[in-house]
Amino acid sequence: MAADLIPHTWQVPQAFRDRMGGHVGRQRLMVADGHLLFVLHALPKPNENQRRGRLFWRDPEAKWTSAERGTGTHALNKHLDEYEQFIATLDRLEEQATTSSEYFSILEQLSPVRRATTNLYRVLQEAREECPNLRELLDCRDRAYEIERMAELLLAEVKNALDVAVAKRAEEQAVTSHRMSVSAHRLNILAAFFFPIATLMAIFGANLRHGWEETWPPLPMLAVLGLGLALGGILTVFVTRTAGS
Repeated sequence: MAADLIPHTWQVPQAFRDRMGGHVGRQRLMVADGHLLFVLHALPKPNENQRRGRLFWRDPEAKWTSAERGTGTHALNKHLDEYEQFIATLDRLEEQATTSSEYFSILEQLSPVRRATTNLYRVLQEAREECPNLRELLDCRDRAYEIERMAELLLAEVKNALDVAVAKRAEEQAVTSHRMSVSAHRLNILAAFFFPIATLMAIFGANLRHGWEETWPPLPMLAVLGLGLALGGILTVFVTRTAGS
């Protein structure tokens, strides 16, 4: 149960435990009796349907506590570091990416992180408004804004690069398709030109006497076969070169 995310040893107001539902839910801030409870999300993974909760508690004595990141304000900074380092890693991958599949992979990882950073900044901004005198919240809020901005800019760069890669791929396919259609058209013309002759010769069996029927068999047949293959190769080169030009 999500309520178990709040350790039993934490002396938080009962209202915090009552407000925790069956799941972690969205990132949010709880405020009661001078206590602050940040319900945040761990770095989301691709195709992760349920977010992993991460809680940060500040008591009225200005003591920060986290179940996973230790104590003190550096616990929240560690949480921000994880997002910042992951976005920097994706930024390096984007610089090295060249194919649409690579851009899709980056986009798949970046999209949930982008949403998480937006909500993370919103929670810290709300906390800053609730407690305007807390300097540590101001610094964390500013870092969260920078991280959100990094994710937003990187997402825009990846989408633009993906659009360019898809457009280039579509253009290459269009050129290849045009060449194939031109080549097929010329071959169809050649086939149509010789089809009536081939049909008539097959029906009537018109064999001309050339005098080689009984001469050094099967050398004449092999010579004709070789000549046909040579002419076929020449025709293939001609059609291919003309279609590709």
